[in-house]
Amino acid sequence: MGIWSKLAVEDVRGESLQADSPGSLHRSLGATSLAAFGVGAIVGAGIFAVTGTAAAEYAGPAIVLSFIIAAAVCLCPALCYAELAAMIPVSGGAYSYAYIALGELPAWVVGWSLVCEFLFAAATISVSWSAYLVAVLKMASIDAPRIFLSAPVTLDASRHLHLSGAIVNLPATLMALVIGAIVLRGSRASATVNNVIVAIKLAVLVAFIGFGAFYVRPDNWTPFIPPNLGSLGHFGWSGILRAAGVIFFSFLGFDCVSTAAREARNPSRDTPLGLLGSLVACTVLYIAVAFVLTGLSPYRALGVADPLIAALQFAGPALSFLRPLVGIGAVIGLTSVMLVLLFALSRIFHSMARDGLLPMSIGRVHPATAVPSVGIAIAALATAILGALLPIELLSELISIGTLFAFLAVCVSVLVLRRSQPALPRPFSVPCAPVVASLGAIACAYLMVSLPFDTWLRFLGWMLVGLVIYWGYGHRRSVATACRVGAKND
Repeated sequence: MGIWSKLAVEDVRGESLQADSPGSLHRSLGATSLAAFGVGAIVGAGIFAVTGTAAAEYAGPAIVLSFIIAAAVCLCPALCYAELAAMIPVSGGAYSYAYIALGELPAWVVGWSLVCEFLFAAATISVSWSAYLVAVLKMASIDAPRIFLSAPVTLDASRHLHLSGAIVNLPATLMALVIGAIVLRGSRASATVNNVIVAIKLAVLVAFIGFGAFYVRPDNWTPFIPPNLGSLGHFGWSGILRAAGVIFFSFLGFDCVSTAAREARNPSRDTPLGLLGSLVACTVLYIAVAFVLTGLSPYRALGVADPLIAALQFAGPALSFLRPLVGIGAVIGLTSVMLVLLFALSRIFHSMARDGLLPMSIGRVHPATAVPSVGIAIAALATAILGALLPIELLSELISIGTLFAFLAVCVSVLVLRRSQPALPRPFSVPCAPVVASLGAIACAYLMVSLPFDTWLRFLGWMLVGLVIYWGYGHRRSVATACRVGAKND
């Protein structure tokens, strides 16, 4: 079979049953913790920053409809993730599903795209966290040396790199290392910290909704769908659709739940609940925030880096107490996003190393903490280096394309396994699977094609590096190859 070698579902399931044995990941997460992992990854820079730009430039108050459309697009791959995670409770997420359904080389490509997604997303969040921290410090009249607050390079209007005069983004670096240390303490410790942080940032957003609702001006919602300005994507229905594509970033992260399936106490029940529960909860929260946001402020005034804080200013001194709380909530909220991303990235490393595609030492589980400590250290260090040296504009470009590629692979894997292995037990089944999975695959492919050409070039460069690693190391040392050679010798 070569590059098309597949893992057997029975073997993977049998391996997952060994959880809690020495040298393996431990089952310590329930449905609530898994849902909190999803919320922790989803609610971040998207709602605190991107929402305002999308409303100001593309959709106006109809950004609410954009959130509904984006959530509907996410629902198809989310349902597919839920079916596969319940059926195949492993730590590799889309990578493992592709290995079972499509074969070794497609699995490597999917796994490498997941590394791209989680690594660059974590680095992007670290830089965004640094920027919010600086804003909060300014509110307190504290000025830190700028040479330690941004990357040494920046992008100009022509997207060329130039020296910025800074030395290093020190807060981004330190935050990545601190979060890495937390994840190293174990999955239960990570879940506990994440649950606390999620509770805080949800409380901040609920306070924004609850207090802000009393100061909404209905005139700001008129017209609800601003008329198109004469060009595609600038208001009107085309603007709503473009805004849906922009805020799609706000929903990314629920797939992190699938990487924790092997550490779930009852994966066939808890993982689908965590996946779909976090997506539904965040959709409701986003819609409520969008209603209040555009009701407090004219939508044209929301095109700023901190739209929630800007909207509160229109309420006057009555809500001035909320402005620093929202800033602090953003800083704390981004912390949980980075925690979940590093957690998920280390589990991808663990699965790929377990299958022999990466050095076994990367996936080795620490006997005391029951986590892949080397993989976590690599993930944290790589995030710290990228966050220290590169601007957020460059880091954020590869997140969406890596995510969409993984979503596409998951939808295709459901279609393939439904046809090739229809008798497999499916604790959770996608309703109307052929239609839902096909729609999910088509939507993800369309969104990938619509991404800028520069993003594709960088993604292809990333994939080229991955293929060199695969052919130089993984293909010759993979467990599937070893089993194939052993069978031939017998």
